Amino acid sequence: MSSEGSPNGSTEKVHSGATSLALGLQIVPTMGSTELIDTIVCAERLGYSHCMIADEGLMLDVYALLGAAALQTDTIRLGAVTNPYTRHPAATAAALATINEMSGGRAFVTLVAGGTMVLHPMGLERSAPLTLLADTISTLRMLWSGESVTWQGRKLCLQDAQLAMGAHAIPIWIAARGEKMLGLAGTEADGLVLMVKSDLEDAISIAEDARASKTVQEGAAPMTRVYLDRLAYRPEMIEEAKHLYGYAIMDSPPRILKNLGLNEDEIAQLKQAFAQGGPEAVGQLVTDELIAEYQIAGTPDQCRDQLRQMISAHQLDAFFVNIISPGLTANSEMLTEVAAIAAAAQPSS
Repeated sequence: MSSEGSPNGSTEKVHSGATSLALGLQIVPTMGSTELIDTIVCAERLGYSHCMIADEGLMLDVYALLGAAALQTDTIRLGAVTNPYTRHPAATAAALATINEMSGGRAFVTLVAGGTMVLHPMGLERSAPLTLLADTISTLRMLWSGESVTWQGRKLCLQDAQLAMGAHAIPIWIAARGEKMLGLAGTEADGLVLMVKSDLEDAISIAEDARASKTVQEGAAPMTRVYLDRLAYRPEMIEEAKHLYGYAIMDSPPRILKNLGLNEDEIAQLKQAFAQGGPEAVGQLVTDELIAEYQIAGTPDQCRDQLRQMISAHQLDAFFVNIISPGLTANSEMLTEVAAIAAAAQPSS
């Protein structure tokens, strides 16, 4: 099996200078395991360089899936989107080191603060997310040093803890929305994952300002900038985006709501519709214009032009397409079409 590095491989930026856009995918494991692995194999064949699987708690196990994918792929980097509540970060460190060993150095991780859909069924409270995420990053990096660690953080601790798999250099990304979490990504993470098109400028500025205020190790790579979206380039995709819009409204901080162009009355109306009728009720109120502020949408040519502009304006390093529903044929077709749109959007060398 070939690889992009050794188990102790580099945490280098996906691309430096935004001269070329890396392609990735995030998969929410709503499909069967065989179909999910086939989707990753298809993505690798199409030139996608990264795949991350959402750790949704009671869905298919993310590390079993990543292990299976590691044995059936050669080049695509494999990551988990996980939180510090449903698994102890030390267990996460061991799991990711295992994936890194199985894949020949292709593992990475995206940390999130945890959401209601994951935490509620387990009776878990989303308490002190910023502190816990900071402790998680420290835990991962100390254990990946391969040394024995005794350490007391603010929420976590380690007692004579040492990974049996030795040292690993695994990139840590953070998916963030709130100002404090964006600041943590800027000062502590290797990469930043963002999802709201009209908020990219402000979100990146917050993270980069925080990074600039910290003494960064000389020669350290710049922070990888990742935009995660679905692209809505068909009428049915735009309609689907309208029904998902409510979830974005419910969990977004005021800065994002402002950048979406919503006033207080509109926000209240959309939240009331969501409370009374769920995403279907919100979808009836969402216009094409609102969708265009949230994500890349329009004809394929319009999507290409928007993506090209965003790559240039925000110096994006990677675009990840979000796969949230089953259907291997449909998802393979979408991956093919998105790859073509992204290729046409690449900046001229």
